[in-house]
Amino acid sequence: MPHLRLHIARHTHRKALSAALASLAALALLTPAQPAAAADLVVRVSGIASASGEIGCTLFAGPDGFPMDATRARQQWQPARQGGVSCRFESLAAGRYAVAVSHDLNGNHRVDTNLFGMPTEAWGVSGNVRPALRAPRFDEAAFTLAADQALALDIEVAR
Repeated sequence: MPHLRLHIARHTHRKALSAALASLAALALLTPAQPAAAADLVVRVSGIASASGEIGCTLFAGPDGFPMDATRARQQWQPARQGGVSCRFESLAAGRYAVAVSHDLNGNHRVDTNLFGMPTEAWGVSGNVRPALRAPRFDEAAFTLAADQALALDIEVAR
C-alpha cells in the first residue's frame, strides 16, 4: 500500500504543477509586452547648392563601411531642394551612430570621386567633420543616441 500512496502523491503533484504552468502561460499571453525603448533621429541637411539630384542620408550603427559603404547601413533618399531637406530615422535602438550625407547629382546613389579618391559631389557627416586629405572616421562623427530620445542633427554638405 505505501507504494500506491507514493504513486498517487506524485500524480497529484504533477497535476498541480501542470495547472500552475498553464496559468502562468495564460497570464503571460494576457499581459501586454513592453516594447523596447526606441529613439528617433532627424537629420537636417543644409548647404544644398541646387535642386537637381537627390540627397542621401546614411545612418551607420558602427564603423563598418563608414562613410561610403551604404550596404552596411540604413539609407534614405530625398529629392534635393535648394536650401535644405530632412531625413528621419525612427524606432532606433539606443547606441552609438554616425551619419553620412551626400548630394547625388547623377542618380547612381553613391558619392562619386576623382582619380585621387576625393569626392566630386557635395557631402557631409555628423559633427560636420571635414578632414582635408582623408575620409572622416566613425569615431570623429559618432554620437550617442539614448533610449526614448528624439535627436536632431544639422549637417552641412559641401564639396
